[in-house]
Amino acid sequence: MFELTFTVQDGGAGMPLTLAIDQAVIAGWTGRDPVARDKHIAELEAIGIARPASTPIYYRVSARRITTTDSIEVCGGDSSGEVEFVLIGWQGRILVGLGSDHTDRKVEAYSVTVSKQMCDKVMAPELWELKDVIGHWDHMTLRAWAWISGERVLYQQGTLDHMLPVKELIQRGFGDKGFPDGCAMFGGTFAAIGGIRPADRFEYELEDPVLKRSIRHAYDVTVLPVLG
Repeated sequence: MFELTFTVQDGGAGMPLTLAIDQAVIAGWTGRDPVARDKHIAELEAIGIARPASTPIYYRVSARRITTTDSIEVCGGDSSGEVEFVLIGWQGRILVGLGSDHTDRKVEAYSVTVSKQMCDKVMAPELWELKDVIGHWDHMTLRAWAWISGERVLYQQGTLDHMLPVKELIQRGFGDKGFPDGCAMFGGTFAAIGGIRPADRFEYELEDPVLKRSIRHAYDVTVLPVLG
Protein backbone atom coordinates (compact mmCIF):
# COMPACT_ATOMS: atom_id res chain seq x y z
CA MET A 1 0.00 0.00 0.00
CA PHE A 2 1.16 3.55 -0.69
CA GLU A 3 -0.43 6.99 -0.78
CA LEU A 4 -1.09 9.58 -3.48
CA THR A 5 -2.50 13.05 -2.94
CA PHE A 6 -5.13 14.42 -5.31
CA THR A 7 -7.44 17.41 -5.50
CA VAL A 8 -11.11 16.38 -5.51
CA GLN A 9 -13.42 18.85 -7.22
CA ASP A 10 -16.65 19.34 -5.28
CA GLY A 11 -19.03 22.06 -6.40
CA GLY A 12 -16.24 24.06 -7.98
CA ALA A 13 -14.01 23.95 -4.91
CA GLY A 14 -10.91 21.77 -4.77
CA MET A 15 -10.33 19.64 -1.70
CA PRO A 16 -6.97 17.91 -1.15
CA LEU A 17 -7.34 14.21 -0.44
CA THR A 18 -4.60 11.67 0.26
CA LEU A 19 -5.64 8.19 -0.83
CA ALA A 20 -4.17 4.84 0.15
CA ILE A 21 -3.86 2.67 -2.97
CA ASP A 22 -3.27 -1.03 -2.40
CA GLN A 23 -4.13 -2.51 -5.78
CA ALA A 24 -4.04 -1.36 -9.38
CA VAL A 25 -5.97 -2.91 -12.25
CA ILE A 26 -5.66 -2.22 -15.97
CA ALA A 27 -8.91 -3.16 -17.69
CA GLY A 28 -8.36 -3.97 -21.34
CA TRP A 29 -10.58 -4.38 -24.40
CA THR A 30 -13.51 -2.67 -22.70
CA GLY A 31 -15.21 -1.35 -25.82
CA ARG A 32 -19.00 -1.42 -25.85
CA ASP A 33 -19.01 -1.70 -29.64
CA PRO A 34 -17.46 -4.99 -30.76
CA VAL A 35 -16.43 -3.45 -34.10
CA ALA A 36 -14.43 -0.66 -32.43
CA ARG A 37 -13.02 -3.13 -29.89
CA ASP A 38 -11.85 -5.43 -32.66
CA LYS A 39 -10.23 -2.47 -34.43
CA HIS A 40 -8.05 -1.88 -31.36
CA ILE A 41 -7.24 -5.60 -31.18
CA ALA A 42 -6.31 -5.55 -34.87
CA GLU A 43 -3.94 -2.59 -34.48
CA LEU A 44 -2.15 -4.44 -31.69
CA GLU A 45 -1.97 -7.59 -33.79
CA ALA A 46 -0.36 -5.48 -36.51
CA ILE A 47 2.60 -4.83 -34.22
CA GLY A 48 2.84 -8.46 -33.08
CA ILE A 49 0.62 -8.47 -29.98
CA ALA A 50 -1.63 -11.50 -29.62
CA ARG A 51 -5.39 -11.28 -29.14
CA PRO A 52 -6.56 -11.26 -25.50
CA ALA A 53 -7.79 -14.43 -23.85
CA SER A 54 -11.09 -12.70 -23.05
CA THR A 55 -12.80 -9.35 -23.51
CA PRO A 56 -12.77 -7.46 -21.28
CA ILE A 57 -9.68 -8.60 -19.40
CA TYR A 58 -8.33 -7.28 -16.09
CA TYR A 59 -4.56 -7.10 -15.58
CA ARG A 60 -3.06 -6.59 -12.12
CA VAL A 61 -0.04 -4.31 -11.86
CA SER A 62 2.02 -2.94 -9.01
CA ALA A 63 0.11 -0.11 -7.34
CA ARG A 64 3.39 1.77 -6.97
CA ARG A 65 3.53 2.15 -10.74
CA ILE A 66 0.83 4.83 -10.44
CA THR A 67 2.23 8.34 -10.27
CA THR A 68 1.13 11.95 -10.80
CA THR A 69 4.50 13.10 -12.12
CA ASP A 70 5.04 15.24 -15.22
CA SER A 71 7.86 13.12 -16.63
CA ILE A 72 8.79 9.44 -16.82
CA GLU A 73 11.81 7.40 -17.88
CA VAL A 74 11.44 4.32 -20.08
CA CYS A 75 13.86 1.68 -21.33
CA GLY A 76 14.24 1.91 -25.09
CA GLY A 77 12.05 3.62 -27.65
CA ASP A 78 9.19 1.15 -27.93
CA SER A 79 6.68 2.48 -25.39
CA SER A 80 3.62 4.69 -25.80
CA GLY A 81 0.80 6.22 -23.79
CA GLU A 82 -2.92 5.47 -23.80
CA VAL A 83 -5.53 7.86 -22.41
CA GLU A 84 -8.01 6.23 -19.99
CA PHE A 85 -10.46 7.17 -17.27
CA VAL A 86 -9.54 5.82 -13.85
CA LEU A 87 -11.86 4.70 -11.04
CA ILE A 88 -10.62 4.80 -7.44
CA GLY A 89 -12.52 3.29 -4.51
CA TRP A 90 -12.51 5.31 -1.28
CA GLN A 91 -14.67 4.83 1.83
CA GLY A 92 -17.47 3.21 -0.14
CA ARG A 93 -17.43 5.93 -2.78
CA ILE A 94 -15.95 5.93 -6.27
CA LEU A 95 -13.82 8.77 -7.59
CA VAL A 96 -13.08 9.38 -11.27
CA GLY A 97 -9.71 10.42 -12.62
CA LEU A 98 -7.62 10.52 -15.76
CA GLY A 99 -4.60 8.38 -16.53
CA SER A 100 -2.26 7.06 -19.18
CA ASP A 101 -1.54 3.35 -19.35
CA HIS A 102 1.98 3.84 -20.69
CA THR A 103 3.09 0.47 -22.04
CA ASP A 104 6.22 -1.08 -23.53
CA ARG A 105 5.05 -2.39 -26.91
CA LYS A 106 8.09 -4.55 -27.58
CA VAL A 107 7.56 -6.45 -24.33
CA GLU A 108 3.80 -6.52 -24.97
CA ALA A 109 4.47 -8.61 -28.08
CA TYR A 110 5.50 -11.57 -25.90
CA SER A 111 3.62 -10.86 -22.64
CA VAL A 112 0.93 -8.24 -22.07
CA THR A 113 1.02 -8.88 -18.32
CA VAL A 114 4.77 -8.24 -18.10
CA SER A 115 4.53 -5.18 -20.35
CA LYS A 116 2.05 -3.57 -17.96
CA GLN A 117 4.71 -3.66 -15.24
CA MET A 118 7.40 -1.98 -17.34
CA CYS A 119 6.27 1.65 -17.30
CA ASP A 120 4.78 4.15 -14.87
CA LYS A 121 1.03 4.78 -15.11
CA VAL A 122 0.65 8.54 -15.04
CA MET A 123 -2.48 10.06 -13.51
CA ALA A 124 -3.63 13.67 -13.43
CA PRO A 125 -3.65 14.96 -9.82
CA GLU A 126 -7.37 15.81 -9.96
CA LEU A 127 -10.45 13.67 -9.30
CA TRP A 128 -14.21 14.00 -9.60
CA GLU A 129 -16.96 12.26 -7.67
CA LEU A 130 -18.55 9.54 -9.80
CA LYS A 131 -21.98 10.50 -8.50
CA ASP A 132 -21.56 13.95 -10.07
CA VAL A 133 -20.96 12.60 -13.59
CA ILE A 134 -22.64 9.20 -13.80
CA GLY A 135 -25.90 10.72 -15.05
CA HIS A 136 -24.19 12.05 -18.18
CA TRP A 137 -21.26 9.60 -18.30
CA ASP A 138 -21.73 8.69 -21.95
CA HIS A 139 -21.35 12.32 -23.03
CA MET A 140 -17.84 12.71 -21.63
CA THR A 141 -14.83 12.58 -23.97
CA LEU A 142 -11.33 11.17 -23.65
CA ARG A 143 -8.74 12.84 -25.84
CA ALA A 144 -4.96 12.68 -26.22
CA TRP A 145 -2.21 14.40 -28.19
CA ALA A 146 1.28 13.08 -28.87
CA TRP A 147 4.38 15.14 -29.57
CA ILE A 148 6.20 13.30 -32.36
CA SER A 149 9.28 14.79 -34.08
CA GLY A 150 8.41 18.20 -32.69
CA GLU A 151 4.78 18.16 -33.90
CA ARG A 152 1.68 17.94 -31.67
CA VAL A 153 -0.82 15.54 -33.26
CA LEU A 154 -4.24 14.32 -32.15
CA TYR A 155 -3.55 10.74 -31.07
CA GLN A 156 -6.80 9.41 -29.54
CA GLN A 157 -10.37 10.64 -29.15
CA GLY A 158 -13.71 9.12 -28.22
CA THR A 159 -16.79 9.51 -26.05
CA LEU A 160 -17.45 7.15 -23.15
CA ASP A 161 -20.60 5.74 -24.76
CA HIS A 162 -18.15 3.56 -26.70
CA MET A 163 -16.88 1.99 -23.44
CA LEU A 164 -18.62 -0.52 -21.19
CA PRO A 165 -20.85 1.25 -18.65
CA VAL A 166 -19.24 1.70 -15.24
CA LYS A 167 -21.63 -0.70 -13.52
CA GLU A 168 -20.92 -3.47 -16.04
CA LEU A 169 -17.17 -2.85 -16.00
CA ILE A 170 -17.12 -3.25 -12.22
CA GLN A 171 -19.48 -6.23 -12.19
CA ARG A 172 -17.43 -8.17 -14.74
CA GLY A 173 -14.20 -7.44 -12.91
CA PHE A 174 -15.23 -7.77 -9.27
CA GLY A 175 -18.57 -9.59 -9.25
CA ASP A 176 -21.09 -9.02 -6.50
CA LYS A 177 -18.41 -7.79 -4.09
CA GLY A 178 -18.44 -4.41 -5.80
CA PHE A 179 -15.56 -2.03 -6.33
CA PRO A 180 -13.12 -2.22 -3.40
CA ASP A 181 -11.69 0.66 -1.44
CA GLY A 182 -8.04 1.28 -2.23
CA CYS A 183 -8.35 0.01 -5.81
CA ALA A 184 -7.39 2.13 -8.82
CA MET A 185 -8.71 0.73 -12.11
CA PHE A 186 -7.83 2.08 -15.54
CA GLY A 187 -10.92 1.68 -17.70
CA GLY A 188 -9.69 1.01 -21.22
CA THR A 189 -8.80 3.12 -24.23
CA PHE A 190 -9.50 3.96 -27.86
CA ALA A 191 -7.62 3.06 -31.01
CA ALA A 192 -4.73 5.38 -31.85
CA ILE A 193 -5.34 7.73 -34.77
CA GLY A 194 -2.68 6.80 -37.31
CA GLY A 195 -1.53 3.76 -35.36
CA ILE A 196 0.36 3.11 -32.12
CA ARG A 197 3.70 4.91 -31.96
CA PRO A 198 6.05 6.41 -29.38
CA ALA A 199 6.13 10.11 -28.50
CA ASP A 200 8.40 12.55 -26.71
CA ARG A 201 5.47 14.03 -24.78
CA PHE A 202 1.93 12.83 -24.10
CA GLU A 203 -0.97 15.20 -23.33
CA TYR A 204 -4.46 14.04 -22.44
CA GLU A 205 -7.82 15.11 -21.05
CA LEU A 206 -11.22 13.97 -19.81
CA GLU A 207 -13.82 16.52 -20.89
CA ASP A 208 -17.24 16.91 -19.23
CA PRO A 209 -19.36 19.01 -21.64
CA VAL A 210 -22.35 19.05 -19.27
CA LEU A 211 -20.60 20.54 -16.23
CA LYS A 212 -18.21 22.37 -18.59
CA ARG A 213 -14.95 21.24 -17.04
CA SER A 214 -11.99 19.04 -17.89
CA ILE A 215 -9.22 17.12 -16.19
CA ARG A 216 -5.94 17.57 -18.05
CA HIS A 217 -2.42 16.32 -17.64
CA ALA A 218 0.80 15.84 -19.62
CA TYR A 219 4.18 14.21 -19.18
CA ASP A 220 7.49 14.08 -20.97
CA VAL A 221 9.09 10.75 -21.90
CA THR A 222 12.83 10.26 -21.45
CA VAL A 223 14.21 7.21 -23.25
CA LEU A 224 17.02 5.38 -21.44
CA PRO A 225 19.54 3.39 -23.51
CA VAL A 226 19.28 -0.38 -23.83
CA LEU A 227 22.85 -1.68 -23.82
CA GLY A 228 22.15 -5.36 -24.45
